[in-house]
Amino acid sequence: MIFTDMKKISAFFTALITGAALTGCTFGASIDTLMAPPKLSVEQEQIYSALKNSIGSSISLKYPKSGKYLSAFIIEDIDGDGVNEALVFYERNNHAADENPLRIKLLEKEGDHWSSGYDTAAAGSEIEKVMISKLGSNNRINIIIGTSMINRSEKNVSIYNCVDGVLEEPTFSDSYAFIDVKDLDMDGEMEFLRLTSASGGEPAAAEAYKLDEDGIYHRAFQPLSGSFTEFDNISYGKVGSVKTGLYIDAVSGTGSIQTDVVYMDDGMLHKVFATPEESEATIRPAGCTCFDVDGDGSPEIPLQSVAPGYEVYEEGEQLRLTDWMQVNDDFQLERHYTSYYSVTDGYIFLFPEKWEGKVSVKRDIVNDEIVFCTYGDEGMGRELLHIFCAEDQPSRDDRISGGYMLMHTKGESSYLAYIPPDSDAEDDGLSITAGEAAVGFRFRD
Repeated sequence: MIFTDMKKISAFFTALITGAALTGCTFGASIDTLMAPPKLSVEQEQIYSALKNSIGSSISLKYPKSGKYLSAFIIEDIDGDGVNEALVFYERNNHAADENPLRIKLLEKEGDHWSSGYDTAAAGSEIEKVMISKLGSNNRINIIIGTSMINRSEKNVSIYNCVDGVLEEPTFSDSYAFIDVKDLDMDGEMEFLRLTSASGGEPAAAEAYKLDEDGIYHRAFQPLSGSFTEFDNISYGKVGSVKTGLYIDAVSGTGSIQTDVVYMDDGMLHKVFATPEESEATIRPAGCTCFDVDGDGSPEIPLQSVAPGYEVYEEGEQLRLTDWMQVNDDFQLERHYTSYYSVTDGYIFLFPEKWEGKVSVKRDIVNDEIVFCTYGDEGMGRELLHIFCAEDQPSRDDRISGGYMLMHTKGESSYLAYIPPDSDAEDDGLSITAGEAAVGFRFRD
């Protein structure tokens, strides 16, 4: 068992005691339906006017749902000629019944004016994500556009190139569950990453594509450890001390997820877990996704176990502790921390090393708190720490007036901690200071 030395960061947090606020994972809802379109800039207004002059005013702009580019207008040098072009995503309101209304328009700037140019249909009905990047050793600038059908369950990605003012036919087009551009093998060149769901007897898989100097795609392929059809969370981070990996939290059953970790080396994709059974050992409740709990660049995999004293309780009445497991240089999981993790409230409390095997938790129903207590042969002992989540200002102020410390705020919610006074009759070495409480508290925004 390995614990990161929390003393290295305790000095920063010790001062954050009473009255201090500590500043603290799914796919977004449709921007089109949740908010009014943003106000256009002067340049965007000029582009929009050129667009309407070309095709008419009966159109609706379409906004990407995620990624770096969240505007219906992308103004960038996409053909490498040193001059910006404009890509506009829109939908025709008066389209024919057999016509796909989702369109991509390319406009070029001539002097102070924008002129409408190439126009093409996009697959699907929504723009999911747009990326513009070189890939591999090729200097070609790639326009990577992910689209989806109206229910957003079926997604397709197409990779375009702009040549002489024209978006050429896609050099790549296929379905996907997740896409990104990342230098996964840290060689200074970008890869196009694609995750696919299990379908038609084929397993879920991870793929990485590079372009060579001749514009040929080179594919690295790695089947994943289960017949995953959904992915709950994707994150990047160190695998061991030298590799960069893709941490994939996949839905493995009703209310459950499990993790696969993939990294790239020598042009190939590899899995940390050599067998499906090793990945299955990470199965845990949905929402309990990988998280870099100590900010060291290596995401931890949270694994849950029944808290001491709850072994004889029915499953629905059990409280659980969470061990945060990190991949070491031998590609094995090591426990770095034990904690209580409230997925619902979004906070984590990391146990001090001296609590290991000696502390459990209980729920104070009357006061709506989680209480950390000593635990031994006689069961629950004295109380060491209370954590309370206040949903409004009055309850927050009431607790602070009673000696609680403010640990974090988010909107109207406040997270507070209380350390009961030491008992003179006991000297078990398990009491903690306000500084230790601050060091142990984490929040997932």
